[in-house]
Amino acid sequence: MDNNIIELSDVTVRFNKANMKVDNIKEYVVRLLRRELIFQEYIALQHINLQIKKGEAWGLVGTNGAGKSTLLKVISKILKPYKGEVKISGSVAALIELGAGIDPQLSARENIYLNGTLLGYKKSFIEEKFDEIVEFSELSEFLDSPVKNFSSGMKARLGFSIATSVQPDILIADEILSVGDMRFKKKCSERMKKMLDNGTTLLYVSHNMNSVKKLCTHALWLDKGRQIMTGTAKEVCDEYIAEMEKTSDDSANEKKPQAEKPAKKKKTTKK
Repeated sequence: MDNNIIELSDVTVRFNKANMKVDNIKEYVVRLLRRELIFQEYIALQHINLQIKKGEAWGLVGTNGAGKSTLLKVISKILKPYKGEVKISGSVAALIELGAGIDPQLSARENIYLNGTLLGYKKSFIEEKFDEIVEFSELSEFLDSPVKNFSSGMKARLGFSIATSVQPDILIADEILSVGDMRFKKKCSERMKKMLDNGTTLLYVSHNMNSVKKLCTHALWLDKGRQIMTGTAKEVCDEYIAEMEKTSDDSANEKKPQAEKPAKKKKTTKK
């Protein structure tokens, strides 16, 4: 892999979408055995090639459904590609979905141990880092409260604090800074910058182009699973913004009603 910590070669991800509604497991099994289930092929990623070096910060941009989260799941080894090869070197801390690995029925205290275990941390390590996690999350008053009563911002604090309590080789963050108050977002950005300074590689998804430009040095633009552009964060974000503005203007012009033509005056003849 040379100096590449992440290397994707011709990666394609395919899903099967069911074309019929199945209300229960019994009906699903019966249809499956009779070979009556009809699926439609959906390509989520098409022939993605990407090389990322250690310590680089990459932003992933694109509209909803472009394939950004799918790509992160492939890199996190959550999804296996239909075609192509994925090579990862080093440990990965992934914040892909808000609340992933968090049990809403458990307290924040219990979830620190649960989520830490799911991330591969030993109990002794979690105990060592416990106070630091609580302090950063600012949830000391709610440690023994069920997470189901937490706001989305509080859940994000908890998940981010646990995942970044170590210095991973690769940090994956999907819209993690889209919730919570401005002060905590700034606090998260500062921690990620510190991790980058210490050699962590960042993969960051956001619809906020200013945030991508500020945090990332490189960017990848995806559209409907296709790789549109790679380059510096500024170049890619500027091209993406220009395309979105153009698309928005074209759409507005199509919806704009045409001005009515003035009615022709009838000619009058003198009698």
